[in-house]
Order: sequence, then C-alpha cells, then structure tokens
Amino acid sequence: MKRVLLLLSLFIAACATSPQRNQDLVNRAVDAMGGADALGGVKTLSVKATSRQWEPEQSVNASGEMRFANESTIESIGDVASRSARINWVKNFEYPSKRTFTFSEILTPEAGYVAGIDSNGRNKESRESNPPGHAMSSLRLAATQREFRRASPLLLLEMRRSPDRLSANPDIIVGGVTYPAVNYKAAPDQTFTVMFDPQSGLPARIRTLDWDNIYGDSAYDLVLSDWRAFGGIKVAASRQYQLNGKTIIEVKIADVAFNGPVNAAGFAIPAAAKESAAKPGTANVPYQWVLRRQMIGTYLDSDNPSFDTKAVSGLSLVELAPGVQHTTGGAANSLIVEMRDHLIVFDAPASDWQSNWTIKAAKEKYPGKPIKYLVLTHHHMDHAGGMRAYAAEGVSIVVGKGNGDHFRKHLAAPMSLDPDLQARDLSRTPVIEVADKQTFSDGKRDVAAYVIENPHANGMMIGYVSDAKIGFVTDLWSPGRDPLPPKINPGLAAVFNGVKKAGIAPVKFAGGHGSVGDFAPLAALASK
Repeated sequence: MKRVLLLLSLFIAACATSPQRNQDLVNRAVDAMGGADALGGVKTLSVKATSRQWEPEQSVNASGEMRFANESTIESIGDVASRSARINWVKNFEYPSKRTFTFSEILTPEAGYVAGIDSNGRNKESRESNPPGHAMSSLRLAATQREFRRASPLLLLEMRRSPDRLSANPDIIVGGVTYPAVNYKAAPDQTFTVMFDPQSGLPARIRTLDWDNIYGDSAYDLVLSDWRAFGGIKVAASRQYQLNGKTIIEVKIADVAFNGPVNAAGFAIPAAAKESAAKPGTANVPYQWVLRRQMIGTYLDSDNPSFDTKAVSGLSLVELAPGVQHTTGGAANSLIVEMRDHLIVFDAPASDWQSNWTIKAAKEKYPGKPIKYLVLTHHHMDHAGGMRAYAAEGVSIVVGKGNGDHFRKHLAAPMSLDPDLQARDLSRTPVIEVADKQTFSDGKRDVAAYVIENPHANGMMIGYVSDAKIGFVTDLWSPGRDPLPPKINPGLAAVFNGVKKAGIAPVKFAGGHGSVGDFAPLAALASK
C-alpha cells in the first residue's frame, strides 16, 4: 500500500511540473484576458496612468518608514510590429527636494533615448550626466525594457507562443494564498516567475529575483489586480511593485486604447545619438539600483561599472594630508585614514565593485596595513551598499545608534546574486553601534566618529581626523560641489551644530559627495 501511495504521489508531482501543466496555466490566463485572437490582433497599445513611488533605503530610520519619492503622470504608446515604445513622464519629486522632471523615454530593441528632461531643481553634476537629450546607457535600457515587458498585457501571449522558454516552478504561497507558478525566460538574464490566481486563472504576480545592495537577494513582484475590460481585453488597472513584500510603487491605469494611430516619428532616435547608443545590457545589470535611483531623480545615466557615475570620470585617490586619502570619482566618496598598523575607511558607496576597487587601492597605497574598521555615516543605499566587500575582508563595521540590527540582519541575508562577490556567510561580521562618540587611537593619531542630530537619517555620523583637522560628512553638505546658500539650511546647520557639540576644530571637510571645502565659510554662514 505504501508503495502505491508513493508512486501515486510521484505521479501527481510529475503532472504538476509537466510542460503541459505550464502551457495549460498560460493558456487559461490568455483566455481569461480575452483570448489569443484578441491579444494577437493588438498592433498598437496606448496607456494613461498615474504612479506613486517610495524609496525604502532613503528612510529616516534604518528599516523604518519609507521616504515618499514622487508622484507621476504617465502616457505610453507601443508599436507591436517594430517592438518600439515611447513613455512620456511628468515626475513631481518630493525627495530629496521638490522639483519636476518632464521627459520621454524611447525604447527600441537595439537602443534607447531620453528626450527633454526638465532641469528644474537639479544640481550641476546631474545636469551634466543627464543632458536634455541623450542615449540610454546599456544598464538603463535593459532595466526599462524589462519593466515595460513585465507590465505589458501581451506578455502572456508571448509566453503562449514560446513554450520552449517555459519551465516549471513549485507553487508559491504569498499572504496565505497558494499560487501555481511558471517560469518564463524572457531574455538571457531575465526570468519572470508568473503566479496565477487560482480562481480566475489571471496572472496575479510577476516576479524577478534581483540583487539589492542592502537587502541582498530580493524578490521584486508586480502585483496585478482590479482587472477591467478595455476594448474586449482585460487589463489590471491597479498595480503594485513590491520589494520583498514591501510596496514601493503604486500604479493606477486610467485608460487603455488598442490599435489607435501612432506617429512613427515619436519612436525615432536622433541619428547622432543612435550611432553611439549602447545595446541593452545582458549580464550583471543592477536592476534595483537603476530603477530606484530614478525614483528619487538622482540616477546618472552611465555604463561605468561603479554604476551611478559620469562615464568620463574614474575612481582615484586624492591625498588630503599625510595618511589621509579621499576616494573620488564614483557613485559617492570614501575616506581612507592610515593608522600605525591598520586602516580606517569611512563609507562604502553603492556597490561591492567600488568597494573592491577601494580595498585594492588602499592595500597598494599602504602595504601590510589591513582595513580594520569601516565607519558607515548612515544606512542609505548609496553610501552603505558596498559594505559586503569589507565584511568579506573581516572588517568590523561601525554604525550609529539604532542602526546595528538593520545591518546585522542584511549582512546575514543570502547573497547568491551579488555580481561582485562570491556568496558567503557574513552573519558573523562584527557590528559596533555608536551611541554618541567612538574614538580610534594608535597613540599618535586619533580618529573619531560622532553621532549628530540631523534631518536626514537617525544615527548619522560625521568623521574627524584630529591631527589633520579634516572632517568627513555625507549628504548634509557636499563640499566643493554645491555653493553655500545665502541662508543656512537644516543640513548645514546640523553639521555646524555637530562640530560645536563635539568640540572639534576642523579646517576642512571632505564630502561623501563633492570634493573638499573649507569649514570657515560654513561656520560664518551659521553664525549669521
């Protein structure tokens, strides 16, 4: 009897993962959306929608409430035959400052173009890196193409027509609901896991597994609901994008029109840009970085491996004083401080790629002196996203009050998708939490990290090398980049008050962004 039950269970399991089962799930979804004939008859597709976006790793508290980033109006039009699309955006940002970007993204199979960005409120670096018209980097093109494909009502028809790219996936339980699921290999490095509503058969979630530089291996889901008929085809009018179960984008579709007239010129990329335009990236695309830096309007469109940098720039060490190096030219900057028998590094910007570069440069500059401490000024992804490379070196990570558990949790997360490090267990990485002040001394040089009150992130710290009279500050002030305003703002006031409370006397500050600036003008501004 036991043998019969075992054989029966094996038969049921085989049926549940058979190619026919995969095709049946897809066919049922296509039928529920209106049928293969209706979907196959779509030549053009126009959509009007609104969206709201939040960034979880720009929160005030580590692992706390997400920062609201922007709300947008979106109009997109796609041409099925040419596989081209144009997406018109008006993005009204709330964070990191109020400003509006008005632009269009043009997608073709081989190239992408960004037209007409409104530079209202952007700094000089952002304007130079995102001029009003420019060809997309391969990273941005790949990410934008992937998300346009994921959201298209024609994805299921594409899956129906490509049974060889379907593969079985075990049922997935989300929120107590069991969803039958199928994998679809849409591109060499793009696999969608489509989960189907067990009652209606409609697609309920479309998932990718993405690398996040803070969270590690992450599930990124498009959650589909509120299905409505537009011209005989059902479309999900309500859409949520969830990162590890947390909603970071909400989209509401107001109207969908099929087979309307299109202006082919709207898909045209200027000849000069098209000649040098990059093809879509096919390996190690940092999807979450590319998508979410655009949410706060700070993505600098480039294929530089350190991600968010100007293509003309490169990483380099700039000596600020004997034994004090400023790592510049990347997504953000680090500070390397030489001690008697070891090194201290402030901040690990963006990626393990950049951290690997900084670690190698530090070893070459100061042979025989290992990095002992990594001081993270705060938890935001652009300044802490390269922390794993240091943890892999056995470095102790120093963070501000209240941030310890946040980093312990994410250092223990799976990291099989990290493009720059081999997967390993980093859960035992020492994390030191600073309540007020942490001083590192070798008998000759004192280096300190001070927790300061500020409007940007709780537990934020500034650094100070006492003998060189050099401070290190991130985000509150970008010395050497942005001119001081006529009146003191909250970020600059926080730096001044932090210096005053600490009782230190910096002559200069190196920035996590920007370069180096004298402290005296800021102090004079604050004194007014």
